[in-house]
This record gives sequence, structure tokens and C-alpha cells, in this order.
Amino acid sequence: MKPYVPLMSARLTAEYANKPAVLRDISLDIYPGEVMGLVGQSGSGKSTIALALMRLLAFKNGRVRGKIEFRGRDLMPLSDSEMRKVRGREISLVLQSPLSSLNPALKVGTQLEEAWRAHATGSNGECRAAIVRSLASVSLPHDDEFLKRYPGQVSVGQAQRVLIAMAVLHCPALLIADEATSSLDVITQAEILSLFAKLNRERGMGVLYISHDLLSVASICHRIAILHQGEIVEFDRTEAIFNRPSHPYTQQLIAALPAFPTAMRDNHTPKADLAVRAGK
Repeated sequence: MKPYVPLMSARLTAEYANKPAVLRDISLDIYPGEVMGLVGQSGSGKSTIALALMRLLAFKNGRVRGKIEFRGRDLMPLSDSEMRKVRGREISLVLQSPLSSLNPALKVGTQLEEAWRAHATGSNGECRAAIVRSLASVSLPHDDEFLKRYPGQVSVGQAQRVLIAMAVLHCPALLIADEATSSLDVITQAEILSLFAKLNRERGMGVLYISHDLLSVASICHRIAILHQGEIVEFDRTEAIFNRPSHPYTQQLIAALPAFPTAMRDNHTPKADLAVRAGK
């Protein structure tokens, strides 16, 4: 059988100016069609990983050392202009606060159009068709009335869906969601989690779902990496993390849960399971 190749494979250390290393020799493999969870408490380095994988840490006065291989290509040597061709088209990032991530002075439709034209050329009709498809995929209206709204005129949940629609406009191979549900109410959070699972299932999109909430991660992820004090201390299938946690920190996280989940995710994609069985 042909070896199953990771979509992204990262081995890196990250630090900020005049500070100790925030991430120390972390190792992550994300496979095509996999939803991978990354769990850690505040300050553990979760957002640093998201920025590092997107090669954005330099804008926060940070530095990354190591290797980030995506689709067989090392991203570390790429120039910023080369990375701009990757960001948003092949790898997309959804951040924590939708209303601060969207430009309050631009209409929703204008921001979606700018996101499309950043990586595509075509007629206004082609652009509109792509926007309509993307909004429909996240269960948002796509009529003129909605597109002419400003971010402050939509709900927080709708604003988060707009961000996700932007992120999937170009059907990226990998979607990184950094605490993308933490600012939402419980019902909206469940809807967004279902949306990530749907995008993964229907588009075969790899998803790195980053959160401090172990239960939300367990609801959609095939595998979970536990981040503690800048190091990944455990990395295994979701069932194993909950049923057989090996690291003391993971055991503490499980013990602190308000209720043990009675059922783990049961619709793993065959490819993701193949990667897990192969010990990747």
C-alpha cells in the first residue's frame, strides 16, 4: 500500500523578541480529510502555532525556526510575496473575534469580493457566483440586502459565518480555526462546529481546530494534540485521549470536565483512519 502522505507536517520552535521560546520543538502532522484538534489553556501557545503555520508570526515580532512542509513544499524559505499566494488560497485562517476581524467600514459583499479577487481573475459575474456559492455553503443569505450590510449590522454568529465564507472562497486544502467559537453562545457554537464538520465531509478539507474547550474539540476531531507550556505532551486519536490519557496534564484535563462525553465522533473519514493506523 502506498504510504499516506501528510497534508501539512510541521516541526518548529517559536519565540518572541527578548522572551523564552513559546513553542519548543513541536511536531504536528495533519492529513488530507482530517479534522485535527489542538487543545491548550490560555498562554500555552495555541495562537502562536496558528500564526507560525501561516508564516505570520513575524508581524507579531516573533521568530520561527524549523520546517513547515505543506503539500510537499517547505514554506519556511518562501518570501512574503510567495506566501501571500498560499494564504487564503491553499491555507485559510479563521480567527477568534469575527467583528474585529472584519472591516467595519466596508460592506460584507465588498469584503468578500476583495477576498475573491486576491487570488482570482474573472468577470463580475464569476465573482458573484463564487460569493453566492460560498455564502450558501455556510448557510448565509446571498441576496443584495445581506451583501450591502456592514459587519455591525449582522449578528456575531453571522459575522463568524462570513469569515468562514471568506476562508473557503477558494476551496483551500487546509482551514485553520483559532478559537473560532469562543466568542459565541452555546447554540451558535454548536452550529459553527457542525459547519466545520460539514465542510470537512463535503469538501474533503483538512481542518486544524484550535480551542481550550476539550469537549467541543472532541465533538468533531479525529485526533487531538494536547499543548502544555509550549510543548505537545500527547497526540492521539480522540477516543484514546478520552479513554486512555497517558500524560498527567491530559489526565487533569479529562478529570476537570463537567461531564464525560458518552459518545465520541463516529464518522471518521477512511483516509484519516488510515493515517492513524499507519502510526503517522
